[in-house]
Amino acid sequence: MFSQRLSISRPTVSAVQGSAGQLAVYDWILPAAQPLATVLLVHGLGEHAGRYGELAANLHQWGFAVRAYDQQGHGQSEGARGDMLRPGSLQADLCRVIDDTRQRPALADTPLILLGHSMGGLVVARTLAEQLRPVDAAVLSSPALGAFPTLFQKMLLATLPRVVPHLRVDNGLKTEWVARDPDVVKAYQADPMVHRRISTGLAAWILNNGTQTLEDAAQWSVPTLLLYAGQDRLVNAQASADFAQAAPKSVVQAQCFEGMYHEIFNDLYRAQVFMALKRWLLSRFSA
Repeated sequence: MFSQRLSISRPTVSAVQGSAGQLAVYDWILPAAQPLATVLLVHGLGEHAGRYGELAANLHQWGFAVRAYDQQGHGQSEGARGDMLRPGSLQADLCRVIDDTRQRPALADTPLILLGHSMGGLVVARTLAEQLRPVDAAVLSSPALGAFPTLFQKMLLATLPRVVPHLRVDNGLKTEWVARDPDVVKAYQADPMVHRRISTGLAAWILNNGTQTLEDAAQWSVPTLLLYAGQDRLVNAQASADFAQAAPKSVVQAQCFEGMYHEIFNDLYRAQVFMALKRWLLSRFSA
């Protein structure tokens, strides 16, 4: 069935010092209740956290406080568009936001859940695999665990990042593959804060760390919900299936939405995705 969009409240916006400058941080705080947990959203390549208002509204309705931030080089955060300062700086930024979250009086005593989409899912995965910060759970949405590079692109990424890691080019993503909802695609195309840049260093980081995450799957220890699209043409859905197969079944629960495109939280039938997320979260963090 089609999902009716919830009324989306405006978050408060603050700043946290990141690797490449100030990071814009968004807060949807429950006004008069102790949250079940805090969900920290990490967005994907070329977009920004402001696109996650409906997801935040659903989480809010279920009793969760929500934070998000624009990654370096994205949205309202500083940094060259589509670039990363150095390898590891995306994980370092996430750690800075986690630390800031734990210092907030209203959130300090609540469990912390990381929810990363696409490239953000990979940033979350590497932060957990490298055990940079302890968290209570994670949700990976269409994570960038595998790409579709051509042989020529693989050859370029084997050399260019070492020579010109900050060279930025068009990311080559076709916007009609973002979601099956044409209104979502139109909004994506018209959004002034969405960009199409990616540096050679960032592209190589995504490719290499997606492979590394698959290799780390058997040792996964953080309770994780993996949600991915069966008709994804922006990241390789088979990589998510491979991760779920290799990870401990007691730790990672996976669900594939066969007919959906990349942005499962923006699909015409996203109510199915929200229900799967709600069921998993409340089974672990209910009052």
